[in-house]
Amino acid sequence: MITIDKFALNPFQMNTYILSDETNECVIIDPGSYEPQEEELLTRFIQAENLKPVRMVFTHCHVDHILGTNFMASTYKLKPEIHKAGLIFYENGHEHASTYGFQMEKLVEHGPFIEEGDVIGFGNSEIKVVYTPGHADGSVCFVSDKDKFVITGDVLFKDSIGRTDFPTGDFDLLMKSIHEKLFTLPDDYTVYPGHGPETGIGYEKVNNPFIRF
Repeated sequence: MITIDKFALNPFQMNTYILSDETNECVIIDPGSYEPQEEELLTRFIQAENLKPVRMVFTHCHVDHILGTNFMASTYKLKPEIHKAGLIFYENGHEHASTYGFQMEKLVEHGPFIEEGDVIGFGNSEIKVVYTPGHADGSVCFVSDKDKFVITGDVLFKDSIGRTDFPTGDFDLLMKSIHEKLFTLPDDYTVYPGHGPETGIGYEKVNNPFIRF
């Protein structure tokens, strides 16, 4: 069974997730740590739980989701894994960061690209990659059918959806991603978004005011 731990980090309160199972291997999703105390929070947690990070993957490469990339890469000897369509955001992340007042070095060389249908394995567990553009090119969600959850990044939030006014944003494409990739999941799947609290697929189908269903 996958254990999900969430950390709201940086001024954008972006949710970094650490997924682990009974083997203590874990996956880091969207390392958003910026301040030293946030870096310490994550490393202390990983040490206290005796976890072994084996993968570092990203829902997308907007600045708030990649601020802690270099720290995590160097600390745990991990190669960042992104969708190829998000490469432009990754390669220019340090420049974009400065426009928000962040100081960030150029990001380390990325690892292999992740694509629709790929399986991210760790320990005895796995999550599936689902490509969900609309908020940004390169946006993916991670689905566990065994444990009935989906990590949605900035595609779907509780009672809201991702912005589409950033470069490569497209409202109609976002709606397509939500309807065809997320709302085809069973209603009892828990949604873990990139910001804010958890929700559920069934709840969002009925209550989300931004979605035409």
